[in-house]
Amino acid sequence: MNSPICAMLDIEFPLLAFSHCRDVVAAVSKAGGMGVFGAVNLSPDRLREELDWIDAHAGGKPYGVDLIVPNTFQGKGEKHDTGTLISSIPQEHKDFAAGILADHDIETGDLEKSRGMSANFAKNLREEGAATSLEVAFEYPIKLIANALGVPPQAMLDLGRHHDIPVAALVGAKEHAVAQVNAGVDILVVAGGEAGGHCGEVSTMVLVPEVARALREIGAETPVLAAGGITTGEQMAAAMAMGAAGAWCGSVWLTTAEAETNPIVKEKMLAASSRDTVRSRSRTGKPSRQLRSPWTDAWEAKGAPEPLPMPLQSMVSEPALRQIDKLSQGGHQGAKDLATYWVGQGVGLMNQPMSSGQVVQQFKEEFAAACERLSDSLGG
Repeated sequence: MNSPICAMLDIEFPLLAFSHCRDVVAAVSKAGGMGVFGAVNLSPDRLREELDWIDAHAGGKPYGVDLIVPNTFQGKGEKHDTGTLISSIPQEHKDFAAGILADHDIETGDLEKSRGMSANFAKNLREEGAATSLEVAFEYPIKLIANALGVPPQAMLDLGRHHDIPVAALVGAKEHAVAQVNAGVDILVVAGGEAGGHCGEVSTMVLVPEVARALREIGAETPVLAAGGITTGEQMAAAMAMGAAGAWCGSVWLTTAEAETNPIVKEKMLAASSRDTVRSRSRTGKPSRQLRSPWTDAWEAKGAPEPLPMPLQSMVSEPALRQIDKLSQGGHQGAKDLATYWVGQGVGLMNQPMSSGQVVQQFKEEFAAACERLSDSLGG
């Protein structure tokens, strides 16, 4: 396709797939899009293991890596110490999370023991942790490095320039997009509030043209990838009509055959409507959209404790959510009720299980049909 994204990344179709699952990343790249591997939770050794696999299974097609290095979080500028972080979590929050489990007949004895398992996430948020992950990532023939939650650290920008690899950044507001361009970012992922995971408040339909116009005003030619609720080729075509050069999708891959999503959550997603998500700080400490369940409802209820800053809230939530995932797959009814995961409002359009390759093909067909309809409406 005639898109600056295709030229920049050497791909056939400007559809990028963000996923924590290596199988999805490889499958999308082989299908003509580009898989981007979410690596924030991984130690350097695990990251190397996953990239070895992707490199061996992507068929020589381009792929990328995504990290989260936010500009603000609890303990920024201080030496990382897991024990100190755990000790700074208020007992009220730990008790509240345990209480939700207990209300659904789930034992809570292992929560404290597993709290330190979130240490990799906390460590990798820091520039020094990200620098280690970056060193590993650039050992591989990646074609994109991306950062969420703020301007990429200087090390990422410098390494990108040194290796001639584009650096992408996610933004949820017009002013953030301008700041990213001024910092030297090569690609903007413009994510509306419909998105799964971390997201802002402005809808994709408003944010994409708002950013496109702002870039024109400052004379910037930085290509935009539209994100947020996009699960179909028609939506991708609409976003490109508004000024995007392609699409960045995350949620749509969660129900694919290759995805490692908890099967119980997959079933919930396939049955969900677009109203069955909630944007909440209760999982990571920053606003993120996830599938609604009694777990999310409890944190949004009157009297619930105020979510902690990142990464402390993750150290409260993730041990409980891991236990919920494990028990739900074993048939525990309380855990099945509580089970949740990040997903965008586009989940209402995700109601048929498919492979990742089939999703890419469907995007292509729907995109072409939408463009043909638009051309017909102009008498072309």
